[in-house]
Amino acid sequence: MSRRHPALSRSGSPILAAIVLLVGSVQAFLAARVVLRLIRTGSQPSLTATASDDVADDSVTVLVPVLNEAERLGPCLAGLTAQGREVNAILVLDGGSTDGTVDLARQHARRDDRIRVMDASPVPDDWNGKAWNLQYGLGRGAITTPWILTVDADVRPRPGLAARLVAHAAANDVTVLSGATRQRLSGPGEGLVHPALLTSLVYRYGIPGAATSDPDDVQANGQCMLIRRDALETIGGFADGRHSVCEDVTIARRLAIGGHRVGFAETGDLVEVAMYGSAGEAWANWPRSLTMRDQFAGHAVATRLAEVTFVQGLPLVIALGTALLGRRHHYPSGSGAGIGSRHWGARRAVELVIALNRGLVMLRIGVLVGMVRAYERPPVTYWLSPLLDAPVAVRLIQSALRRTHTWRGRSISRS
Repeated sequence: MSRRHPALSRSGSPILAAIVLLVGSVQAFLAARVVLRLIRTGSQPSLTATASDDVADDSVTVLVPVLNEAERLGPCLAGLTAQGREVNAILVLDGGSTDGTVDLARQHARRDDRIRVMDASPVPDDWNGKAWNLQYGLGRGAITTPWILTVDADVRPRPGLAARLVAHAAANDVTVLSGATRQRLSGPGEGLVHPALLTSLVYRYGIPGAATSDPDDVQANGQCMLIRRDALETIGGFADGRHSVCEDVTIARRLAIGGHRVGFAETGDLVEVAMYGSAGEAWANWPRSLTMRDQFAGHAVATRLAEVTFVQGLPLVIALGTALLGRRHHYPSGSGAGIGSRHWGARRAVELVIALNRGLVMLRIGVLVGMVRAYERPPVTYWLSPLLDAPVAVRLIQSALRRTHTWRGRSISRS
């Protein structure tokens, strides 16, 4: 006698069948959006290869906003000073550090006269600290280069990065170009948390490489973001990011609204980033900006969070749940199990939803395999990160609904 899944034996209830069918229908619709997005963005180029000589000298001014970054700033400045003659100046913009950050920056400045240390403190109460530092450097740095490159202190650039960014931006006619940077994880804990969070970006926006002028499709990464200076000045610099919890995305969206193309490309081995020191730090801080909700965000933000919930978060829960029920209980098929022919439609709906969720688990595994290149020597826990997909969906929704966030001891209230 054949066995039928216990969930099917309970699907005789018209109400339960309707709920199952509704969830499955929403999942199918949102999954189609995600799959089409992955297909559309799957063949996008990484940074265009070029020699430094192909880019004009003195093309780029680098802005490095800092606040108590003494433990991370050294490798960043070492990498920036290894860039070629295309980098005209490196402005270290301090928001009031108390840990030796400024002394460290001045030591590097004595070895490379392109480095200038600027005191941007105190940060006004009504400004996001990073946005203020960048605005301060743009306004008072006497910048004349055609390109601005923002780099966070946790970024470790390698020679040729600036030249590649400029060449790629010119070749693809983009005004803003962000790097999808390779990540270095702090340990097994972050190996679980970080990839699950990063996957939410891939599901919502696709594989890095696309360029767009649609604000809803914009991706941006202020860790490594090249911007054409004249376009940035026409929108008032970084002022739109003053009340944003994701100032990089806000600036990119503002430019896209004006018709500028915004690009996002994988940087390969040209950049390495150590974003967080622990799993707890990543869990507490990254969702703040990862929701990408700001004053320019429309209904698409909610739709894409629904994609994370139904396409990334739920499938493993449903697949594991039904598998667990199947082990504990076995019911024979047919009317002898209490499922007559009049309940065939309900039974079929449950079968289809279970099959759909198993398929979405396979999609998730495929994305996990493809995404491994985003990490520098990921720990073995990387492969277990889908176990956190459901908590990640809940965490992102909580963060999106929260208006006031805290970062480095300062409160940021989203517009």
